[in-house]
Amino acid sequence: MSLIQTENLTKIYGAGETAITALDHLNLAVETGEFIAVMGPSGCGKSTLLHLLGGLDRMTEGRVVLDGKDIAALDDAALTELRRRKIGFVFQFFNLIPVLTALENAALPLILDGVKPAAAHAKATEWLSNLGLGDRTNSRPDQLSGGQQQRVAIARALVADPALVLADEPTGNLDSRAGDEIAGLLRQIASTWHRTVLMVTHDPRIAAYADRIVFLKDGRIVDESRLSGAGATEDAQNVRTKVEAL
Repeated sequence: MSLIQTENLTKIYGAGETAITALDHLNLAVETGEFIAVMGPSGCGKSTLLHLLGGLDRMTEGRVVLDGKDIAALDDAALTELRRRKIGFVFQFFNLIPVLTALENAALPLILDGVKPAAAHAKATEWLSNLGLGDRTNSRPDQLSGGQQQRVAIARALVADPALVLADEPTGNLDSRAGDEIAGLLRQIASTWHRTVLMVTHDPRIAAYADRIVFLKDGRIVDESRLSGAGATEDAQNVRTKVEAL
């Protein structure tokens, strides 16, 4: 069963002769527990797709259906609630609050949603431990490595038990070793914890951890690949070849 589905999803910026079509009647279905990578050249619509799926921007035409709800039909308050409870976001630059500890950063979405601090901290501690940071809960971001900071950001994305995790270049600010670790965690989030993960990346090596890769060009899906999901070198090379051909 599809957790999220787009139907003729279209986004046009501007009007008239200066209009730019970022997404052009795109149709995509993502299953529960699936790990999808989205790739394509600069300006192909990757970030726009992520923003529309996450309810961060409004489409020009078409539909996004998340867990049976048509995002376009929701008012701002309902959309905010959907994002807070159904979607977790992971960004390239972590976006942690410097003066808060790892525990406080990870618990923040629950605190903002009205959960009592003790319960929020317990849930955040659980996810930090799941992600290998059980001994760093009281560390501030500047006391953590880049890979550890991204793990805190992932814990923050998961703390509200969202059905969907959207990751925008989550390894783009990391070295290759830390990048592989984060890609492996995203793989685990899908396979072990049964969350749906959709990741935008430019790195074929990182994309090779996904179950499926969707290739975009000029706002349309032009190709797809099924992978082993293990980050295999052969898969990464095949992905690199397809990206270079776009």
